[in-house]
Amino acid sequence: MKTLAVIPARYASTRFPGKPLALLGGRAIVDYAYETARRTQGVARAVVATDDGRIFAHVQEVFGEGSAMMTSAEHRSGTDRCGEVVAALERQGERYDVVVNLQGDEPFVQPSQLQLLAGCFEDDSVSIATLKTRITSTEELLSPNNVKVVCTDSGKALYFSRQAIPYRRDVEPAQWLAEGRYFKHVGIYAFRPQVLAEVCAMRQSPLETSEKLEQLRWLEAGCSIAVRETDTANIGIDTPADLEAAAIVLRKMNEKH
Repeated sequence: MKTLAVIPARYASTRFPGKPLALLGGRAIVDYAYETARRTQGVARAVVATDDGRIFAHVQEVFGEGSAMMTSAEHRSGTDRCGEVVAALERQGERYDVVVNLQGDEPFVQPSQLQLLAGCFEDDSVSIATLKTRITSTEELLSPNNVKVVCTDSGKALYFSRQAIPYRRDVEPAQWLAEGRYFKHVGIYAFRPQVLAEVCAMRQSPLETSEKLEQLRWLEAGCSIAVRETDTANIGIDTPADLEAAAIVLRKMNEKH
């Protein structure tokens, strides 16, 4: 399958302005996601989608012409930014079977994760796919910053929430992990292009507005989301403190090599 990887990168982050260009191990954060996409088998092209000329100029300088595209500053989400890129490429005659939305603020995403996502589309019934990873600490389970997911036996998403789900009646939260398995959503998505266009055209839904999770809009609209498990623990960078933590992880990784 011919896969396109799109990396949304917005400069005006409320908690961390200029985040995509912040340095991690001497490289801009956005560089890591782009390089991961480029070295992933099956990815035919990678594009950084941004609304800021500084990010556009940096990516083009480092990776060459065609590695970045300017997109509207009015988009509500990175998914909408991906949709604009796909529509623009289709007008130029480029067609892809799968579009991966790779977050530019998760520098430790692995090619194996992107391949796992793309592989879901060998099943013709899959239109959207994403990842989950096992939760191993109560702190992680109870934090609203970590989105949790529950699935059917066949691996379809039932619900995503900032709350710990499922709730365990008559059991103290500190004991929930001992009673069962919980999963954190890994915010990387893949779509068939026509389905990406459809979800970008959807209006915000009540559940999405409540939890501030766009994937709930898709579930409310009746979309099916395939979920696969990954053992790789990704680290999202939302604040300068997260960047410091990521720098420690990177140093440890480099020491092992």
